[in-house]
Amino acid sequence: MSKNKEYLIKRGNSEYEVIIGLEVHAQVLSKSKLFSDSPTNFGAEPNTQVSLVDAAFPGMLPVINEFCIKQAVKTGIGLNAAINKKSIFDRKNYFYADLPQGYQISQYKDPIVGEGSILLDLPDGEKKVGIERLHLEQDAGKSIHDIDPQNTLVDLNRSGVALMEIVSKPDLRSPEEVNLYIKKLRSIMRYLGTCDGNMQEGSLRADVNVSIRKTGDKKLGTRCEIKNVNSIKFMQMAIEYEANRQADILEEGGSIDQETRLFDTKKNETRSMRSKEDAHDYRYFPDPDLLPLELTDDFISKIKKEIPELPDEKKKRFVDKFKLTPYEANILVSDIETSKYFEDVIKNSDIKLATNWITGELFALLNDRNLEISQSPISSKNLSSLINLIKDGTISGKIAKTVFEIMANESKDPKSIIDEKGLKQQSDPKEIEKIVDDVIKENPKNVELFKSGKDKLFGFFVGQVMKKTDGKANPKLVNDILKKKLN
Repeated sequence: MSKNKEYLIKRGNSEYEVIIGLEVHAQVLSKSKLFSDSPTNFGAEPNTQVSLVDAAFPGMLPVINEFCIKQAVKTGIGLNAAINKKSIFDRKNYFYADLPQGYQISQYKDPIVGEGSILLDLPDGEKKVGIERLHLEQDAGKSIHDIDPQNTLVDLNRSGVALMEIVSKPDLRSPEEVNLYIKKLRSIMRYLGTCDGNMQEGSLRADVNVSIRKTGDKKLGTRCEIKNVNSIKFMQMAIEYEANRQADILEEGGSIDQETRLFDTKKNETRSMRSKEDAHDYRYFPDPDLLPLELTDDFISKIKKEIPELPDEKKKRFVDKFKLTPYEANILVSDIETSKYFEDVIKNSDIKLATNWITGELFALLNDRNLEISQSPISSKNLSSLINLIKDGTISGKIAKTVFEIMANESKDPKSIIDEKGLKQQSDPKEIEKIVDDVIKENPKNVELFKSGKDKLFGFFVGQVMKKTDGKANPKLVNDILKKKLN
C-alpha cells in the first residue's frame, strides 16, 4: 500500500497533519421516494412531486420502497462492505422549515451497511480508505431565499427522496485524496446504477470533517464539519481554508471549537453555522411506524449475482488482457460509459491506437465542447473505422486528424470524408520516387551539406516531399526512398 505526498500545514517551527473524513449523501437512483410512491424527477415544477406522506399529513404512514433497499445493499457490496441482515429506521428529531414532519427518518445505531473500503489510485501506488457505514435516510425539501425579497419559499419535491449516507473513516490526508475518493466512489455507484453522481443536480454532496494535529501525534484533533458541499473543487478549497484557519488558532494558543460550518464559495472561506450537537441532542428513537428491516441470505445472494464488473476488476482485466499501462487503464475505467466506448472501438481495431485516440483527440474534443462521452459526435464505430484506415495505410496520422475534425462537425463516416475530400494517402512507390527525385534535383546545395554530415537536413527533404503531395504521401515510404537516394 502507498501513501500520497503528504499535505502539511507549516506555522513557524510547527508542522500540522490534516485529517479528513467525508459523509457523502448520494441520492438513490430510483423512480420513487423512500417511503412513498411520489416521483423523483429532477427539474419538475415546485411542489408537484409531493404525496400526503411527503407532506407529513396527520395519519399518513411510511411504506418502505424495496427497490431503494436493494440499491443500498448493492452499493454496500460494491464497497466491499458488510451487509447487516437486521437494521432499524430511527426518527432523528430536529426542525427545518422544509422538513414537514419535524424529524427525519434515518438510521443510527443499526445501519443497513457496515464497514467496507475502497482503493484509491495514487501516483505512487494504491491506498485503502475505510468506509465506516452506509445508512439510508430521507432527504428534506428545499428552502428558497432568492425569489421573493420578503419571504422564504419552500419546495417539497425533494422531501422523502432516498439518500445513502456513506461515511468514511478519517483516512484521507489531503484535498487531492478527497478528489480521488469522491471520483472513485461516484464511479463505483455509476457502474452499479445506484446513484448518477450528478453534483450539479444535488444527487451527490458531502459534509466534510476536518481536523489537524501536529505531525507525529496519534490523537485526533477537534474536528469541524463543513456542511453540504456540492462540488469536488469546493471541497478542496474548503479543506485548505479550514485546515489553515485551525492552524492559525492553535499557533496563537487557542483551541478549536467543535462546530458545524458553511463554506462561502464567493469569499472562499468557512464560517460558523452552529455549535456541533452530539448525537443524543437529536433525540434518536426507533420509528414506531416502521418494523425492523430484516434481510434474508437469499435476498442478499440474488443482489450479489447482479453486481457487474466494477472499476478495479475492469482495470486489472484491461492491463492483463489488452496490455495497457495501469495509468491508461485507470483513465479508461474511471467512467463506465468511457470503458464501454473503448471496448466497442477495439472490437475491430488496434488497441494501442484506440487508446491513444480516445485519451488524446477524443477527450480533448469532449472537454472543449463540455460533453460526456455518451454525447460524443463521433461514434465508436466511426472511430474504429478511422483507426483501421490509419493502420492499413489508407491515410497518415496527420491526415487522420483532419478527418477527425470533419467527423466531429459533420458526423460522417471517415471513408466517405476521405473519398469526398480526396484525402487518400499516396502509397505508390513509383510516384513518390519521382517526387523525391524532383526534390533532390531542386536542392543540390542541401544534398551536398547532408552528404557532408549535416544529418538534420533529412527532415527538410521529408518536408519538401510532403509539401509537394499536400501531406498525402505515405511517411514511411517517403523516409525509405529518401534514405536510399541520399545515401
